[in-house]
Amino acid sequence: MPKRCFGCALFLLASGLPALAQAPEGPMAPRAGIPVQQTPPEVLAKITARVTLVSTPVTVRDSGGSMIHDLDQQDFVVTDNGVPQKITHFDVGGDPLSLVVVVETSSRVDPMLPQLRKLGSIFTEQVMGPEAEAAVLAFDDSVHRLQGFTHSHDSLSAVFAGLKTGESGQRLFDAMSDAVEMLSGRRKPSAETPVPGRRVLLVISEALDSGSETKLGEVLRQAQLQNITIFSLGLSTIRGELQSKPRENAPVPIAPPGISTIPGPPGTVNVPPAGGPGGSGVDLIALAQVIVQQGKSSETKRALELAAVATGGAYYSSFKGRSMEAALDEIGGELHSQYMISYSPPRSDDGNDFGYHKISVVLVPDQAAGKKLRSRPGYYLPAPAK
Repeated sequence: MPKRCFGCALFLLASGLPALAQAPEGPMAPRAGIPVQQTPPEVLAKITARVTLVSTPVTVRDSGGSMIHDLDQQDFVVTDNGVPQKITHFDVGGDPLSLVVVVETSSRVDPMLPQLRKLGSIFTEQVMGPEAEAAVLAFDDSVHRLQGFTHSHDSLSAVFAGLKTGESGQRLFDAMSDAVEMLSGRRKPSAETPVPGRRVLLVISEALDSGSETKLGEVLRQAQLQNITIFSLGLSTIRGELQSKPRENAPVPIAPPGISTIPGPPGTVNVPPAGGPGGSGVDLIALAQVIVQQGKSSETKRALELAAVATGGAYYSSFKGRSMEAALDEIGGELHSQYMISYSPPRSDDGNDFGYHKISVVLVPDQAAGKKLRSRPGYYLPAPAK
């Protein structure tokens, strides 16, 4: 699998520079006796100025958990590393959507395949809506592009209906990386559309990865830079195994469903993967910040939750009595009820603004009472390659 470049997400924007068509390869040697023309300082200043559009989805709920849709732009206060920002774009669920669905098709989800095949109509009606475009990737021990970007609900439903399981591998992070790369090329900002619309990655998978070349931190770093929101529907092979009909002459399991019979590292105990009962109380926001800063992976059993937390999306599990259809319907409801807030923080020329930026979105005091707000916690701005 080819190496991916995750440091090339930001572009240097310089107005007034002439376009160079058919530029010669390599530097041009100066003619003898002719002084070399120096680049004017004002042009250098324009080249080094980094302009970044930062967008954050914001979900606001009341004390009972219901989403609130009637707030206005002036009700929100946004800071970037503690510096107040001017909101340049504000919308509630109406921006055009580009989505990529990443669905696990490893042999582990074979018991859930009939349910997965039924998700097409719910995805197209409740998540996409009438105007969105979507593509579908599947993964097992490799990544498969099942459908390129299309507006056709029928084509996407057919892809879901035709899902087949393959090998036992789970290259989840590689599949997420490919999806982020696909989304990065959609709805790019331009003079006519400075705010390019929403980019959304929907992952339908177990929270497990094995064999990926890409680290979770790299995926989330790039998703943040490209303003991609990740929603995830966590599959539970435990539930699938419990619900599946026993096969004739099937071997009798020697451990409960979801418990590996392969010994783990010394001092560890085999437990069911994420999606089962119970919680760990881990500060996912802090953990997401660390793995984005370091560009590394963490414990994969929380990967889907981390991805959602890091990008302002949401994680829904299909384990605790919630069907896949119900979870997908909830994802669609939240996606189309989020506020989308964008701003363009000024960038310094001395490079002091590189590194991790914390985003804070709060409500003004007279609107904050009885409301709970969720947004993306920040983004990592890499220094340019030397």
